[in-house]
Amino acid sequence: MEIGDLHFTYGNVAVFAVAAFLLAGVYSFVKQGLKIAALIVLVLAAIAFTGGVMWL
Repeated sequence: MEIGDLHFTYGNVAVFAVAAFLLAGVYSFVKQGLKIAALIVLVLAAIAFTGGVMWL
């Protein structure tokens, strides 16, 4: 799939899906009151999202 100059491959979509899954984990941890765990998962989600953007 191509939008402008962005080329989406199955790999890119998978990396963004992992980032979205990790963000859902952040919400779950915050809801349970586990703020440090949520911060760690948020950092992992940011790394996954950045990796997906860099891969584009």
